[in-house]
Amino acid sequence: MTQPANLTLYVGTYAIRGSKGIYVFSFDLNTGTATLQQTINDGKSPSFLAIHLSGQYLYAVHEEDEKGPDQSGTVSAYAIDSQTGQLTFLNQQQTQGKAPCHVAIDRSGTLAFVSNYGSGSLTVFPILPDGSLHDASQVIQHTGHSIDPERQASPHVHSAVVSFDNQLLYVSDLGTDTIHVYQIDAQQGRLSACPGAPYVRVSAGSGPRMLVVHPGDEWLYCLKEMSSTVARLRRNRQTNAVALLEDDVPFLTDAYAGERSGGHIQLGTDGQLLLATNRGNNTLALFTLKVDGTLTQRSLHYTGGDEPRNFLLDERSGYLLIGHQESDTITVFKLDTNTGTLTATGDQLSVPAPVCLLVQYRHCVGN
Repeated sequence: MTQPANLTLYVGTYAIRGSKGIYVFSFDLNTGTATLQQTINDGKSPSFLAIHLSGQYLYAVHEEDEKGPDQSGTVSAYAIDSQTGQLTFLNQQQTQGKAPCHVAIDRSGTLAFVSNYGSGSLTVFPILPDGSLHDASQVIQHTGHSIDPERQASPHVHSAVVSFDNQLLYVSDLGTDTIHVYQIDAQQGRLSACPGAPYVRVSAGSGPRMLVVHPGDEWLYCLKEMSSTVARLRRNRQTNAVALLEDDVPFLTDAYAGERSGGHIQLGTDGQLLLATNRGNNTLALFTLKVDGTLTQRSLHYTGGDEPRNFLLDERSGYLLIGHQESDTITVFKLDTNTGTLTATGDQLSVPAPVCLLVQYRHCVGN
């Protein structure tokens, strides 16, 4: 196999401090440097992005868009040029909810799931053969609240993540301290609550934000924003019931008294390494996974900027890119996954308020 020299880096941003929208970079794997190739001008905060499994399309939610009498957010579809990685607008749909903050694509490539943080709802969109989005096929409104009167007076759907077998969708609701489990009907373009175990409650006031799925489809790990802890769950593959095994696995020291604000979580493709950030003290935690799915913290690192909202580990190259929302930077590291050693390369990208980082390889030869 010949490794390509370049990949394409896509960056979603908030529309503040001069941000233009979506930034498209060419990232050189030999030097660890990036060159801006394109900007998609969008003043409505195209914050979170998702790439279709075919690699042909990219989707972006617009967190600050307010269309129609219901002040609905929007989601846009783009075609990806197979040679350059640049984007061409396809279409846009209203999400029928407020402040959409996350979008995910199912593993058949036929459905998009949008999490509406502001209204606490989840919207399902069929994806047409050309990659564009059909009108919404379903909107699910969550209800309830939790103990924090400022942040949890109502539902706040923060993310939706698809199981590897494409049967289940795990939806983290920060406002109700609940992880909802839905069955996916890709043919009908609809979701239904998982029978017998439609949701899992986590500790009150912890605020589930984002979940990752182990490659074996059995273990689940949820980053909880308000406590900066990780919940460990297990799916029964026969019944699809999900059970909470450990509620608050810490990655900050017992002596830490600062702000707790979990940012992002990523699981290595081999299921042996878990990474998570705390925006309160600008740190990245590395965990290893045991055979039984339990976590052992290996290290805690300074991320090199202010408020590490999102990051991306490219395991093929070993590059770890960390986006800092408040310092307007993306810091480049090299991560040795065998030793857990994190080394800053000295390179840094200037991007206003980076929120989401995605990469896609170009010009691959062989498999």
